[in-house]
Amino acid sequence: MTLDQAKRGSVVRIVTIGSPEAKSQLVRMGISEGSKVVCQEKLPFGPVVLRCNRQEIAIGRKLACKIEVR
Repeated sequence: MTLDQAKRGSVVRIVTIGSPEAKSQLVRMGISEGSKVVCQEKLPFGPVVLRCNRQEIAIGRKLACKIEVR
């Protein structure tokens, strides 16, 4: 499943990041393949808010669609 399909409150692990551009954006935020994140909030037609390492990060839906999680 992709990150935009994760349910609010679920803990997921990043499996693959679909594009090099997305991968570089996430690495700058401290998230890489293998990272565990919590889907903190999903705004309707808006960003997905993740909690990772005591910080909250909002990721746009287009970017979230390119991130495969388990």
